[in-house]
Amino acid sequence: MATWVEDEIGRKWDRCFTDAIFKFGGGILLGGVFSLFFFKRRKWPIITGAGFGLGMAYANCQEDLNSAIRQQQKRDCTKVDEGIKNS
Repeated sequence: MATWVEDEIGRKWDRCFTDAIFKFGGGILLGGVFSLFFFKRRKWPIITGAGFGLGMAYANCQEDLNSAIRQQQKRDCTKVDEGIKNS
């Protein structure tokens, strides 16, 4: 069964959003634990953890989407070159 490129990119975007939600939540949770036990209930460890989570999700999403674009751009141009030489 053939898949459309738009469907594949849509699935990749869905994975990106899910990954961002999980990593954002995990960063908040981990930052909250560090804030509670080590930093006397300050806000900055929670914000930093959330930022790290979103940054990791962004990097993963960027790589995933770029791989789809790189895969899509591979084309055989030899037939076009032969047609120009024969003209």
